[in-house]
Amino acid sequence: MTPSTPQQPRISKQTRILVQAAAAACEEKKGQDTRILELDPIDSGLSDFFLITSASNNRQTVAIADEIEMSLKRQFGTYPRSVEGRRLGEWILMDYVDFVVHVFLAERRAYYDIERLRKSARPLTPAEFDAELTAALTKKTVASRKRTAAKPIALTSVPAAKAGKKAAAKKAVKKPTIEKPASRKPGKKAAAKKAVAIKLGKKPAIKSAKNAAVKKKSGKKR
Repeated sequence: MTPSTPQQPRISKQTRILVQAAAAACEEKKGQDTRILELDPIDSGLSDFFLITSASNNRQTVAIADEIEMSLKRQFGTYPRSVEGRRLGEWILMDYVDFVVHVFLAERRAYYDIERLRKSARPLTPAEFDAELTAALTKKTVASRKRTAAKPIALTSVPAAKAGKKAAAKKAVKKPTIEKPASRKPGKKAAAKKAVAIKLGKKPAIKSAKNAAVKKKSGKKR
């Protein structure tokens, strides 16, 4: 792999976020010439990154190491597997397995020159590393949205579906047949018809019966 090779997909997003947070802690404590080396997978062993920064004195190296440790613990609950060189403060090495932090006194960094020893590694400034990580996360988000948009959407609208359910429910429930109650007084209709007949002048049968009775009484008297 050449130094211009882009980020390798083998490295997890979580590891990159942890390295980014550690680099931010270096900047917080005024670390000098901070660099991130993305190591060649063949040459890197068990680690993916080296984070290297410098300090002007021993107290500052310890302060930077403490800030990195506390920041990763507070934000992610992550602890270094081992820490070496804290007592002298000339070269503090913090092993987080997937990445290793080197906090140097400026003269010690120049003496050991880790960047030169790791020629196959790809050097990045914290700003460049942040930009690449942001671009990778944005690309992943866009791809996720495209997959969601590509999913087929049911054509039946929610109101139409609800209307169909209501119609089916109404169809399933039969309306009860209401029977008209029988007339309790059937004689009322006959009386009403008789009254109508009398009003219309249909009284000959009644009058003739009365006349016959009167004539019969008159004949008996005579």
